[in-house]
Formats: sequence, structure tokens, C-alpha cells
Amino acid sequence: MKSRRPYLIRAMHEWMTDNAHTPHIVVDASVPGVQVPEGHVSDGKIVLNISHGAAEKLSLGTDEISFDARFDGHVFHVILPPDAVLGIYARETGRGMLFDDEDRTPSPSGDAPTGTGRPQLKVVK
Repeated sequence: MKSRRPYLIRAMHEWMTDNAHTPHIVVDASVPGVQVPEGHVSDGKIVLNISHGAAEKLSLGTDEISFDARFDGHVFHVILPPDAVLGIYARETGRGMLFDDEDRTPSPSGDAPTGTGRPQLKVVK
């Protein structure tokens, strides 16, 4: 089964945009395939504004997220796998969604996630 993360990212992006909020994503810059400006990475993470005004040519694909953004006045082509996105939130309210390892693409061996089978919810303030 495909990861649900890219679908949730697209849905949250649309919901935030429809409500005139500015979507930001938190990215784990250490994940293979992430191409972001190294000078803006802090503690292995980077926060990116993915609003239509800030992210030109935004593509929220199932296998890749890509867009052009300005960093220190220079255009940088950002590329990252959806599995690198740790969360998405609206700048104005802080409301959004955090992802955990169960939302990542299954391993090539096809191993099913382990656990009790009961959902675990976390309160995000």
C-alpha cells in the first residue's frame, strides 16, 4: 500500500490555502533525496513556506515535492521526497498535522507496520 503522507500533505495544503492561511512544512534534511539550501538547515531540519506566493512551480507529487523558492534573494530549486516532511502547519494559527514513521512509504520488503493495531492520538497545541 502506498504511503498516505503525500495525499495528506496535498489535502492540508489545499485546506490552508482555501482558508487564506500560509502553509509551512517542516522537513528532515537528512533524508536521502532532500535538496534544500544547506545554510538554512538548523538541527537537521528546515521550515519551508509552500504557499503559492512563495513556492513557484509548486508540485506536490506522490513521489516528489518540488518548487522554486528564494533564499537570501537567490532562487533555489527545492526537491524532497514526501517522506522527509515531518509536518505541515498554518503560519497564522499553528494548526496542522504531524506525521510519524507509520505514515512513511513501506519498506521494499513489504513488512507491515508493527503495533497493537489500536490508533494512538497525540494532542498538538
